[in-house]
Amino acid sequence: MREFRARKNLNYDAVCFHAQQCAEKYLKARLQEASISFKKTHDLKILLNDILPIEPTWVNLQNSADSLTIYAVKFRYPGNSSDKSEAKEAVKCCSLIRNAVRQSFNLPIK
Repeated sequence: MREFRARKNLNYDAVCFHAQQCAEKYLKARLQEASISFKKTHDLKILLNDILPIEPTWVNLQNSADSLTIYAVKFRYPGNSSDKSEAKEAVKCCSLIRNAVRQSFNLPIK
C-alpha cells in the first residue's frame, strides 16, 4: 500500500478504511456468487455470519472481521487517528479475508 511506502503525508487512517472496504467487498462478492442476499451493512461480522453456512471453515476469520468493522467509520471525522501498528494490523486482517475469498474463487493469492 502506498501509505506504508510514503515518506511524507502518511495517512494510516486511509489504510485502515481501505482495508475494511476491501474485506467488505470481497465478502459481498462471495455472498453474491453464492446467491445469498445480504443487507446494506459495513459490519463484516454480519456478512461473515451469512457466509458461514457455505464456508464453515471461515469461522476463524471472525476476529479479523470484528477488528476491521470499526474502520468503516472510526476515522471519518476529526478526533480519532490511527497509527502505523494499527494500520499494519488492519492490512493483516484484510489479507486473511481477501485470501480466503480469492481461494474460494480459485484466484491466485499474493
